[in-house]
Amino acid sequence: MEEVLIFKRLFCIRAVPVSAYTSQNIKTTGWAPCMASSSVGRRATYSTQSVSTNEPVVSVDWLYDNLKEPDIKVLDASWYMPDEQRNPIQEYQVAHIPGALFFDVDGIADRTTKLPHMLPSEEAFAAAVSALGIENKDDLVVYDGKGLFSAARVWWMFRVFGHDRVWVLDGGLPRWRASGYDVESSASSDAILKASAASEAIEKVYKGQTVGPLTFQTKFQPHLVWNIDQVKKNIEDKTHQHIDARSKPRFDGAVQEPRKGIRSGHVPGSKCIPFAQLLDSSQTLLPADELKKRFEQEGISVESPAVTSCGTGVTACILALGLHRLGKSDVAVYDGSWTEWGAQSDTLVDTS
Repeated sequence: MEEVLIFKRLFCIRAVPVSAYTSQNIKTTGWAPCMASSSVGRRATYSTQSVSTNEPVVSVDWLYDNLKEPDIKVLDASWYMPDEQRNPIQEYQVAHIPGALFFDVDGIADRTTKLPHMLPSEEAFAAAVSALGIENKDDLVVYDGKGLFSAARVWWMFRVFGHDRVWVLDGGLPRWRASGYDVESSASSDAILKASAASEAIEKVYKGQTVGPLTFQTKFQPHLVWNIDQVKKNIEDKTHQHIDARSKPRFDGAVQEPRKGIRSGHVPGSKCIPFAQLLDSSQTLLPADELKKRFEQEGISVESPAVTSCGTGVTACILALGLHRLGKSDVAVYDGSWTEWGAQSDTLVDTS
């Protein structure tokens, strides 16, 4: 069995064997999205202001170099499909990037609908993220436990509420650990208390109760989120290209939907680009030229308006992330997505 280095301070766990641990395990380059480390043993300091909001992701090397910057906050936004039987908060407690807060995708959500993890109200979002200790001045880096999955949803949420200085960690926790960087465990930490406080704040807002002082002010960007009526109108008006991030069999209606009571198929006029096709084998976002080629193959023009959807509004945000890399920062996400559309009796449904 390979021996593992365990640092008692901060309960940090080095996920590499002792025999393999050399200075080569520490990557210390400046920010260069999706690029491998070009130098070793050099500790550089880079201002977060040098990171462009035109680029939606940052590399694990960049985060490692900037992790202790005072205005950077890291969010673990892991979320999994119900059939995966994975518990994100438990996994967070076992291992997370040092100092990361836990952002509960299912918890920081609209409490007035039965649809899963829908966008909360402005007041509820502000109360929740304030409870997490997030301020408008903060630069946010969001990651998840799959590589690049639910983190894109939280990236989109912050942008909907007017916070543009937010990036997704390319490759997420798996890429971080594969690069030999420390993780920490915390069975009962301040971050867990903050996550609970955020959930309580959401509950209070929806019950009309007073919440604590706000450190985060929202500025709602309505063009980034669509409702079912806008999607219905778009079938007729065709003002926006509608891109569906679900798998081709689900899009074609060839298989049953994972949630009961949901019809199979797709919104008439929409096109299918499964979200996984925008990622490489290490779950990092493809380079811009490859992304552009992938969208163009399905007849999607980066020059024309677009709206994305999926099953419950999570992986649609990966499509928005990819289009953002191509310079489209105004992509809307249909929040209710197929779980809402497929459950209605009066919505039009196409199959292949």
